[in-house]
This record gives sequence, C-alpha cells and structure tokens, in this order.
Amino acid sequence: MAARPQPTARRIGLGHELRQLRKEAGFTIAEAVRGLHFDESTLQRVETGWKSFRQAGHLRELLERYGITDEEQVNRLVALQREGASQEWWTGTGTTMLSGMPRFLGVESAAREIRIFHPTIIPGLLQTEAYAQAVHEQHKPIDETTTEFVRQSVQLRMKRKEALTRDEDPLKVWAVLYEPALRYAIGDSGTMREQYAALAELAALENVTLQVLPQTVRGYVACHDVNIMILGDGLPTTAQTDTAWFTVAVTDKPREVGRFSRMFDAMVAAALPPRDTPKLLHQLSREIAE
Repeated sequence: MAARPQPTARRIGLGHELRQLRKEAGFTIAEAVRGLHFDESTLQRVETGWKSFRQAGHLRELLERYGITDEEQVNRLVALQREGASQEWWTGTGTTMLSGMPRFLGVESAAREIRIFHPTIIPGLLQTEAYAQAVHEQHKPIDETTTEFVRQSVQLRMKRKEALTRDEDPLKVWAVLYEPALRYAIGDSGTMREQYAALAELAALENVTLQVLPQTVRGYVACHDVNIMILGDGLPTTAQTDTAWFTVAVTDKPREVGRFSRMFDAMVAAALPPRDTPKLLHQLSREIAE
C-alpha cells in the first residue's frame, strides 16, 4: 500500500465544511433541503461523511442556497465531492463485509494514528496471516461463515497491515496487548511463535508502540475491543468496536470518543513500558517451545 487512499477522508472533510456553511447561513437541515432535489436524510449522511451526493449539481444547488458564490470555493468543494465519490482500495475484493465494515475501513485508511486494544486476542492490525486464519477458523462454526468468507477476510486483513510498513507516511500504531490475550493459544505452537516474532519486529519500528498489560493488573481493563482512529487535518477522531451481533460500530461523537480515549489511557497507565515488550514476547515464545 504505497499511498494512503483518501475517498472517505474527502467525504468527511466535505461534510464538515457543509455543516459549518449551513450553520453560518442559519439553516436547519430541513430548511436547507426544502425545494431541492434531495431529502434531509441525504444531507445528514453527506454532512457526517457517510455518503456523497450522486450529482455535482446537487452540491452546487446547496451551495447556492447557502449564498456561496465564489467560483474558486465552489470548484474546490465540487472537487472534494468528486474525489470522495471515487472507489476505495478494497472495492472489488468480493468480501461479504460485516455491517459497518466499509465505514470502518474508510476511516482507518484515512487515519494517521490508531490506538488499539483487544481483551482476548491480538488486534487484527497486528496479526500474521497464519494467526488471522486460525482466528477465523476457530470462529467459523459459531458464526456460520463460509470458507470463501474466511479467505477473503484474511486477505483483507493482510492488505490493511501494509499501512504499517509503507514507505510514504506509514501509519502510527499504539497498541496495548493484554497478557492473557497474548497467552491465548490460537492455532498450533508454530503459529504462536511466528506471531510473537512478528510482534517483536513491529515493536522495533519507529511508528509502532506496543505495551503489554500484565494479567496481574488490578487497574482498569476494557471488556471489549477499543479502536481509536486519529485522522488529523481537522477531521474528527473516530472510535470503533465490534458488537455481539456480528457488526462493526463506528462513531465520531465527541462524548463516545472521549470515553474510548479514557479507557485506552487508563490501560496505558497500568501497562509495562514499551522497552519491556520484546523481552516478554521472547519469554512467551520460549515457554511454548518448552
């Protein structure tokens, strides 16, 4: 993944600008769309970055209503609209995605930094192919997924990982690894040793910070996964978590993002310093060999 794809970031950026312009013009969403060729739901989804207008003419209509007549500004916003409507890198992979997954992938691809934690397994963005395959196979009879779904999902996960090692502007990752999750045997011993070695290699990268949260910790431990995506450029920090209903929940509401941030900060405070991570990974690998 040589360059970071941007369609979702463009949509989010355009949505924020349009929301600000609407407020400056003194319109509610209902007032803004009255008499135009799209409804309140469409504008709401555009403002939150979930979708693009189907036609540039709809955007021009809206800008005219807001009193935006500067041609340079209009053209810039139309260009954002056009770029936001382009396909993401994963389009056409054939993966039957979980509900909410496209939105998550779009935000993740635009992120400059991601902070992650998972209470039971190694976070997906850090998994080796063999470990990811074993995780999916373990869940396959429970979730009733197909072999093809597993193959495509693992392939997609490996593609996402490329952001950590790309040459241009690699993704920054800060992960808290819960010791019980590190010790949870996924696949055979070879799979686990390979995973530990891969984590040690990642920990050596300047853009990756790995901290282990000991299983003896008496402080706060989140009971679900935590994924905080920091986009920069004035775009909203976004939080994501999986749900029990085989869906992916994504939000950029400040109150909810703040709660996720407090979760992560509390676990960071109780975790071992990053310099201790390689030693512990080596110890875990040695224990398996014995």
